[in-house]
Amino acid sequence: MTRTVSIQSSQGTRILGIDPGSRITGFGVIDVSGSRVSYVASGCVRTADGTLPQRLKTIYEGIFEVVRSYRPDEMAIENVFMQRNAASALKLGQARGAAICAVVTQSIVVHEYSATQIKQAVVGRGHADKAQVQHMITALLKLSEIPQADAADALACALCHSNTRQSLDYLAAAHNAREVVSQ
Repeated sequence: MTRTVSIQSSQGTRILGIDPGSRITGFGVIDVSGSRVSYVASGCVRTADGTLPQRLKTIYEGIFEVVRSYRPDEMAIENVFMQRNAASALKLGQARGAAICAVVTQSIVVHEYSATQIKQAVVGRGHADKAQVQHMITALLKLSEIPQADAADALACALCHSNTRQSLDYLAAAHNAREVVSQ
């Protein structure tokens, strides 16, 4: 497993983003306090050549260790989309399942987003390429170097969730304020 770490205070909500893959699973951890977002860590869980069950075990154990080390409050993961190759989509779904199981066994809530939603939230358009996502993640999180593509995608997933939950919090506050005024 490769990892980049920046130690910062853990106030607010810690979000783990996951970019699942049967060979490389990216992870990214951010802290969110109000509208402030701080980079915590990112990296990749790399599987060795071997059977799919062996690779799924590596993903499970790697993500389990990430959760144990960084103690996220919530997790965001990319949904599986249908690819041209059904076998690849099935393997991706199984890798995604291994990562989700590693998180839910530690009582963490999982949120799911499409690739289009994630790219829209970070780059501003839903069909951005990996280089654009890496560039925006580097700029938004003020990173000193460009993260690996899979780690950048995982950080993008975490940022997408941060933006979504912030919007939902604003809507809930507006709804509550409207109810108070109408009483």
